[in-house]
Amino acid sequence: MTRMGHSTVRAAMTYQHLVGGRDQEIAAHVDRLIEKSKKVKRPKKDGQAPEGGKIN
Repeated sequence: MTRMGHSTVRAAMTYQHLVGGRDQEIAAHVDRLIEKSKKVKRPKKDGQAPEGGKIN
């Protein structure tokens, strides 16, 4: 087992325990952001803003 840059194996194990489920939380958050962005009205190709929207 490697220590992953930590001073002791115990420190590495503590770190792994603390961040154990974080990957799944990050992936779920990214999925929500993607779904939210799909719902945003996009500007029309001719440069007009969507209804109620602005072009920045």
